[in-house]
Amino acid sequence: MRAKTHLKVNDQVEVISGKDKGRVGKVIRVNANDGKAVVEKINMIKRHTKPSQMNQQGGIIEREAALDASNLMVICPKCSKTSRVGKKILEDGSKVRICKKCNESLEAKA
Repeated sequence: MRAKTHLKVNDQVEVISGKDKGRVGKVIRVNANDGKAVVEKINMIKRHTKPSQMNQQGGIIEREAALDASNLMVICPKCSKTSRVGKKILEDGSKVRICKKCNESLEAKA
């Protein structure tokens, strides 16, 4: 069963709990099935890898690990504040995410 998440790729988010609390980053990947997201330069882990065809050198690689989506809050591009996300159906029938503080759309204008 697929869980719903309030995050999308390229959203600007702030960590609201955990060791990286208060840090801001951009969402790289969202896994809606697990309710997790990977954020750029947040929750860094060290991965020990053996030499292989892909990675001739091997060694210790530092990369981002997934965070639970409940520990992240979206930063509204209009009011620059963290806020909860609501959904709104427009006149043309399309559904958009809105900022609960300023009621502006979080979607990028395309």
